[in-house]
Amino acid sequence: MSDTTFRDIKAAVTRAKGAPFTIEPARIRAPKDDEVLVRVVATGMCHTDMIVRDQYYPVPLPAVLGHEGAGVVEAVGPLVRGLSVGDHVVMSYGYCGHCLPCAGGHAAYCKEFFDRNFSGTDPQGDTALQDASGEALHDHFFAQSSFATYAISRENNAVRVTKEAPLELLGPLGCGIQTGAGAVINSLKVTPGSSFATFGAGAVGLSAVLAAKVAGATTIVAVDVVPSRLELALELGATHVINSRENDPVAMIREITAGGANFALESTGRPEVLRQAVDALGGLGCVGVVGAPPLGTTAEFDVNDLLLGGKSIRGIVEGDSVPQRFIPQLVDLYLQGRFPFDKLVKFYPFEAINQAAEDSEKGVTLKPVLRIGA
Repeated sequence: MSDTTFRDIKAAVTRAKGAPFTIEPARIRAPKDDEVLVRVVATGMCHTDMIVRDQYYPVPLPAVLGHEGAGVVEAVGPLVRGLSVGDHVVMSYGYCGHCLPCAGGHAAYCKEFFDRNFSGTDPQGDTALQDASGEALHDHFFAQSSFATYAISRENNAVRVTKEAPLELLGPLGCGIQTGAGAVINSLKVTPGSSFATFGAGAVGLSAVLAAKVAGATTIVAVDVVPSRLELALELGATHVINSRENDPVAMIREITAGGANFALESTGRPEVLRQAVDALGGLGCVGVVGAPPLGTTAEFDVNDLLLGGKSIRGIVEGDSVPQRFIPQLVDLYLQGRFPFDKLVKFYPFEAINQAAEDSEKGVTLKPVLRIGA
């Protein structure tokens, strides 16, 4: 492939386990087939970016991560039919589109999900990025690798959004916000008048609080250990908050809900917290699990409590969302003032990516968003 097919860009590269991100000159190839080239305006940072940097998930290095990108379509491949240059898009996760889960409207459980989001290459084993020395950089992280000024995505995971919405804000809808809100609306199907508890009041958990309010839950409980997060949870719609360092969340939720919550969400990735979430359910209650611990992590629960209570535990990926449908719905709710996820966001310049990561890990910032381009 000749040099004329490449574009000079800047990318934040992860070169070694646990090492800081380094912003480097790089090159990206032109889009092919059903791909689109997106000029990245802003990208959210997510817990998954950090656990891959730290190699909890075995994405090959060196790599360009980033999977909550929003930007403007700059070029399209010859098979693209639904997107045009100039469209505003939010990039979400990759999926094949033809396996049984995809055909059934559950693309988040695509049989090729891990390969398309964590393999570090496209489905053919190729990369779109090179570093300044011409060496390949592993990319296609969540079918985008948007810690860069430009990203290659596929048409089916680049979601066109209205130009009325602030594009720099929308990237987190592609993963973290979508996960929390979708878990409530799509997976748990929280009902009007019901009780809901979120274990963890980070960006995902608070997105779930917002969605539970939209869904009509009348008792919404947020559990966390950071007072500022609990204060924000009340502002966003929680009816009760519990600091689990100071109080027993299981006992308090059972008291608040007169026996146990109808629905719960676990977003911390801590097995002991998952046990609390199961224990806090009422009869026929369901807990959704979205927190991602290291591979191989196990958890315990009381089998008879689960059995006799008719309780269920549901694993949830990406909020079981169909991005092409769900992301525009969330944008509409935001524009109507009913889903103010902007209150979770703090913006950072691209050059401050390591500070953003540190602030996220310390709990200082709920949802960092990197401003990358105009």
